[in-house]
Amino acid sequence: MGEEEPNTSSANSTLEELSFEKQSSLEKQPSNLDEPTKQPTNQPLYPETDLSQGIIGWEGQDDPENPQNFPDSKKWILLGLISAFTLVSPLASSMFSPAVVYMGEQFGETNEIILALSVSIYLIGYTFGPLFLAPLSEIYGRRVVLSVANWFFVVWQIGCALSKNIETLIVCRLFAGIGGSACITLGAGVVADLFHERLVEKRLRFGEVSWQWIFWLLLIVGGAMQLGIEVFNKETYAPVIIKWKVAKMAKELGRTDLESVYDVGKEKLSPGQVLKRSLLRPALLLVKSPIVAFLCIYMSFVYGLLYLFFTTISDVFTSTYGFSVGLSGLAYLGIGLGFACGLFIMAITNDKIVSKMTANNGGKFEPEMRMPTMIIFACIIPISFFWYGWTADKHVFWIVPIIGMFPFGVGMMGVFIPIQTYVIDCYPAYAASANAALTATRSLVGALLPLAGTPMFDSLGLGWGNSLLGFIALVFVPVPIIFVKYGKTIREKWPINL
Repeated sequence: MGEEEPNTSSANSTLEELSFEKQSSLEKQPSNLDEPTKQPTNQPLYPETDLSQGIIGWEGQDDPENPQNFPDSKKWILLGLISAFTLVSPLASSMFSPAVVYMGEQFGETNEIILALSVSIYLIGYTFGPLFLAPLSEIYGRRVVLSVANWFFVVWQIGCALSKNIETLIVCRLFAGIGGSACITLGAGVVADLFHERLVEKRLRFGEVSWQWIFWLLLIVGGAMQLGIEVFNKETYAPVIIKWKVAKMAKELGRTDLESVYDVGKEKLSPGQVLKRSLLRPALLLVKSPIVAFLCIYMSFVYGLLYLFFTTISDVFTSTYGFSVGLSGLAYLGIGLGFACGLFIMAITNDKIVSKMTANNGGKFEPEMRMPTMIIFACIIPISFFWYGWTADKHVFWIVPIIGMFPFGVGMMGVFIPIQTYVIDCYPAYAASANAALTATRSLVGALLPLAGTPMFDSLGLGWGNSLLGFIALVFVPVPIIFVKYGKTIREKWPINL
């Protein structure tokens, strides 16, 4: 096995050189795997098998085993199911918040930090899970890692629902978070697997039921979603598919010289060495790629603001507006609808804007074309803190602070989606690991920052506490402008070749 799989176009270039200029021309392979190889349009997009050179690749450009040649219906069913599970998993982190009071009464726990930890510990799982799930998927394939992790998430909901003390609940929530991080982390990898990187065109109310039913519901919904994924899912990571193919053909043909096209010209490493390097890859991306590090910091900041929001919502609507704990869950509708609206706006505008910018750039696509819309959405985010904070502080009619959360939801989606698609476009060969770095850093901030939320709001009050967050968000508004203006320069100055 090789140290890392090159992107598709680099592999194509290597294969062409092998076919016509012999093995010595491997030295001509480009050193920056993240920059697309410039090649004529009549050259193959996917690397093919050349038995005369002992190289195993795809059986033609239309090979049905190539995930990028899967029927569109199969691609969208699989992505739809993974997306549905991706909605369930983050929901598990926050939908427990309104029921924490009930749980605390039952377990006799009054410490606000411990109660907050029972919610945020799930995100600690989100921090550690991606660091090994993503690289494992790049060694053993997406399907087996995603399947095991999703079922791991589902099973730990039973432990949460049957917990007899808060310590057990916290531990079960931690493990559930580790499993639940897989769909968040590997979803980007599946997108990169199924769609060629340069084809750019293409909360709940619980009346009077017990808090345990939150976890039973997650068990039912999560289990149903994963059953669907099991039926429709198939391995999508090309280097792993070709590795299996090499083993099969070597046995059938009795040849020991066969090699995967994705391993050509690379250092031969033992499985242990490959695993070690793969496990370190998300951290190395943070260290070696300033653009990944900057994006992680900015995304973590926005994510931390979200969970600081969550620390006050349930208490505000129960103590200030007289909602029951169950009914207080409806207060999350404002931010939830904002998420939906932001997602819809990005879905109908993102690719259109990128396509137009590509056309204006002589048909050359650049990942930084994902970034300009972030400037608008970053300006929307601070609105919610002043609106929600002061209307709740002055006891304005309850619907007004709920509506005040809406802009934040819109802005957050408008920031998150471009960042995630950007790292896929920049580093297609490391898509899962880059996304793991994003998920781990933002989850750590989202887990720890809310622990300081209650003391902060107790000291400053809702109005000034939220205004402080709003002013900080305003300071960060120019950050996307920096990404747009200097992103390409930073990316090209520090290329990644792990």
